[in-house]
Amino acid sequence: MKSAERVMIGAAAAIAIGMGVSACDKQHPAESVGQSIDQAAGNIADKSNKLTASIGAQSEKAGAAFDDAAITVRVKAAILAEPGLRVTRISVDTSKGIVTLNGSVDAPETRDKAQEIAANIAGVKEVDNRLLSKIGE
Repeated sequence: MKSAERVMIGAAAAIAIGMGVSACDKQHPAESVGQSIDQAAGNIADKSNKLTASIGAQSEKAGAAFDDAAITVRVKAAILAEPGLRVTRISVDTSKGIVTLNGSVDAPETRDKAQEIAANIAGVKEVDNRLLSKIGE
């Protein structure tokens, strides 16, 4: 073989080896796809956790509003069932378990009775009695 051919073969071999070494540093398509899938799965998990927390918070708010409405209905029903109390003259509002009574009653005893009834309803944390009695106060 002539020296020029040897040089050409040596150069070709060096180029082939160089390309092989540089290919070792590059990711194969399968590895790249796998990493992309892992990143996407991580992003989905993060967003899923955030969504779950958000739904939980909204559910708690909705549950609290439903509980307040149920308390209001139970207080109104109990006041209506009590002889001597006219529910049409007593308004009942509930927020976070705190019942507010507004309106007017005939006597201080009636005012106190309405408060007692409201306080004995399940779920009531506190009663804000703003009832006005026509006699005695």
